[in-house]
Amino acid sequence: MTKTKARKTKDFNPNNCAVTYCINIIGGKWKPIIIHLIRNEHNRYSLMLKMITAISKQTLTNQLRELEADGIVERVIFAEMPPRVEYRITPLGSSLLPIIDAMKLWGRKQMNQTT
Repeated sequence: MTKTKARKTKDFNPNNCAVTYCINIIGGKWKPIIIHLIRNEHNRYSLMLKMITAISKQTLTNQLRELEADGIVERVIFAEMPPRVEYRITPLGSSLLPIIDAMKLWGRKQMNQTT
């Protein structure tokens, strides 16, 4: 028997709000960063762990599982020894890339204004 952990915010959308729906999928501290990394060819677990130094192994695993369950990324297992696993952005995930790009541009602009 496998134990599944339900996300608190997954189905929370009391006013049927599109922004809330989007935040339920990609919100949080790590998901936009993970999507950005996978898009930029940092698509293996160990590479992501190196790039996001403040994330724990368990949190990265959970976030990747949630993104996979929501159809944003897919996990690809290569039949090699040792097995190699990579993550790819799905077509649904690709539709989020303009949002990630806008976040990057906004962040860069704000960072430049504060220095």
